[in-house]
Formats: sequence, C-alpha cells, structure tokens
Amino acid sequence: MKIAVAMSGGVDSSAAAALLKEQGHELVGFTMQLWNQRRHINVDENGDPLPSRCCSLDDVYDARRVAEGLGFPFYVLNLEKDFERDVVEPFIQSYLSGETPIPCVACNSRLKFASLDRMAQSLSCDKVATGHYARVEYDETTDRYRLFRGRNHWKDQSYFLWELTQDQLSRAYFPLGEMVKEEVREIARGANLYTAEKQESQEICFVPDGKYSEFIDRYLDHEDRVDEQPSKGEIVSTAGDVLGSHTGIHRYTVGQRRGLGIANEKPLYVVQIERAKNQIIVGEADELESTEFVAKGVNWVAFDEPSEPARAAVKVRYRHDPSSATIHALPDSRARIVFDEPQRAITPGQATIFYDGDEVVGGGWIVKN
Repeated sequence: MKIAVAMSGGVDSSAAAALLKEQGHELVGFTMQLWNQRRHINVDENGDPLPSRCCSLDDVYDARRVAEGLGFPFYVLNLEKDFERDVVEPFIQSYLSGETPIPCVACNSRLKFASLDRMAQSLSCDKVATGHYARVEYDETTDRYRLFRGRNHWKDQSYFLWELTQDQLSRAYFPLGEMVKEEVREIARGANLYTAEKQESQEICFVPDGKYSEFIDRYLDHEDRVDEQPSKGEIVSTAGDVLGSHTGIHRYTVGQRRGLGIANEKPLYVVQIERAKNQIIVGEADELESTEFVAKGVNWVAFDEPSEPARAAVKVRYRHDPSSATIHALPDSRARIVFDEPQRAITPGQATIFYDGDEVVGGGWIVKN
C-alpha cells in the first residue's frame, strides 16, 4: 500500500515507519510544526527557552533523519496557526472558565489525524499510519470500522482517538497496536534508528514544564490580554462558608488538595470551580465522589447513537480504571453517564471514553451538570 506516516520524531512513530518499510509499503512521511518556539512564551525566570521533548524543532529534525535513513520522502506541515486556534486557545478558555482541559485529545483527532488524512487523500495514499498504541478492525457483518485498545493497556492510546469518524477509521492504520514498548524499541534498534533510545514526553507539548497557570499568564501577557486573567476570589466550603482566598481559578483543579492554604481538621479538596461567582469550592474526600455526569460532543464509534440505554465501562480521565456505568443518549450529541459505584473527581473539561471490553464504544467531553 501507499501509506502516509505521521512522524513525531519519537521512537514510536519511527518504529512504526521502520516496520511498514520492512513490510514493503510505499511510505510518505509527515511531521507537523505546531508550536512556534520563537515566540518566547515558554521561558524560565531568566528568559531562556524551556526544553521540550514533543513537537519541538529538534523533533522535526529527528523525524527527518529517520525518514532519510529509511529512504522515503518527508515533508513538514506548518500547522502553527491551526494549532493555536484549535488547541491552545480552547485550552486557555477552558481553564479560564473553571475547567481542566486535556488538549491532547483534540490535537490528536481534530488537528493531527484530520490534517494528515486530508493530505494523504490528496496524494492518493491508501492508509494513514501513526505510532498510537491502538487497533482498528473492519466488521463485515455490520459494515463498520471498530476501534480497540492497544494490547498493552498501560500504553493504550485509544483514549486520544475516540473522536475519529468512520470515514477516518477506514484509513487509519496503527502498526504498534499489538506491541509493548520494549518490542517497539527493539524494532527501532534493529533498524539503527537515531530515536531508538529517545525518552518520552510526559507533559503537554506547549507547556513543557507542566505549569499550566503560569503558561496561561505568560500567554495572555504576550497577547496583550491581561484583562482576561482571573482575579483573586473566595475559597468557600460546600456549605457556603468563606474559608480563605484564591489567586485565580485557573490555578486550581477538581481533586486538588495541596496549595489551598487552609487549616482544617480533615484534609480539604477542590470539589467544584464556580466561574460565575469566582469561587473555589472545597470539601472533604467523600464530597469528591459522584455517580453521574453529562458529556457533550459524544461520538459513537461501535454503533450509531443508541435508542436505549447502553452498558459500558467508562473512563473519566486517561489513567482512570474503567468503571461499569449506564449511558443514556441525550439530544444534541450529549449523554448522561450513571456509574454503578461512585467515582472520584469527575472533572469538567476532561475526556470520557466508553468501552465494551477492549472495544471503544464512544466518548465525549465532561461538562458541568
């Protein structure tokens, strides 16, 4: 086949390309330039650029080096404006509204895969391959493409792919879906790839130090939008008693315990962020638990929107163990999810994904009830 390969500059995408090349496919490599490092927003206290191991210029060079070593053409897609509009700005607005977003989901499906898929079709490619740990199968009985977790559940990345449409899944190809990480590194070593021992990035690519609120402050300052920065406000109990003050709601997230600055007999946690009142609401551990929530932007992958309640194992964040729940489809691509047992810190802005065993039933975005 002729396959468009996403090249991030990491070991996973490099190994995927090496594997496909060994299988005899015709490859075209693409790397996406997403974040403009020259804007000097990601800097330390001395004004020096913060190091990044994802989507940096070094990653572009590494990807090009792998493509040249394996002997296939390589192109760089400049998506900086799209990335800022579709990923960075929604990330900032989500934090400013009192949510805790996960931009990597939207970036993977709406920007990276969608952009590469369009480019692949223009070049008459049969498939779009990435280094994701996930699997796609075609079911002739239902005439539907099915998305599954990677065999290695700890590395599984189906969580980032639930927004893919049936049309996109028909062209998606995940060569690493059956593998574990060490097998992938062995492929890279066997192909003498420069990236074989490269470490993984653990943070959001445009916030390499993981300090999200500081990034938002720097970004708004850089864009002359300091008037949008949240002001100080009250920290209140679930009973409405004022317990202290906060320095801006974008510095807090549901489930947070540290940094509240409140002395209390029992530990207190952020249980809700109220943007309209500019309040951080705190409570004890049991007040973090809830049995249901609402999701928007729901995409049903395994089947069309069900007319009856559907049973599934549901995740409410990437490292959450899926828990049994009933999903009630609602109008306007929404759904109400009711767990069998209470779950901790269900957080607006995060993605939720529904599983039937290893199969992805669908997913959506958690919103405030």
